[in-house]
Amino acid sequence: MTGDRHRAAILQIIETHSSNPDLNARSVAHELGVTARYVHLLLAQTGGSFTQHLLERRLHRAAALLRNPAWRDRKIAEISAQAGFADLSYFNRAFRRRFGTTPSAFRNAGPPVE
Repeated sequence: MTGDRHRAAILQIIETHSSNPDLNARSVAHELGVTARYVHLLLAQTGGSFTQHLLERRLHRAAALLRNPAWRDRKIAEISAQAGFADLSYFNRAFRRRFGTTPSAFRNAGPPVE
């Protein structure tokens, strides 16, 4: 597999498994039969780190759940866990940094997304 194909595979794993709170560069590397360092090097070429890609995916998943009418009555902690966050306070800080508002305010501010 070439570097481009490995990079695509890494990004696909992040996309499909981001809700797993144990997902990390080492587990992705093991799945692909490469080193964690190689995973980091490939993603650095995109301008972002493994952690940044994973965080961005989880935050977008959380945002979609917050706007989803089927999840309207769920607690923020449940949505955070469903998106792959193991720590609620870290989720709240990261969400506010990314979207400029709290998860609760985000949920109440916009139209539902289905």
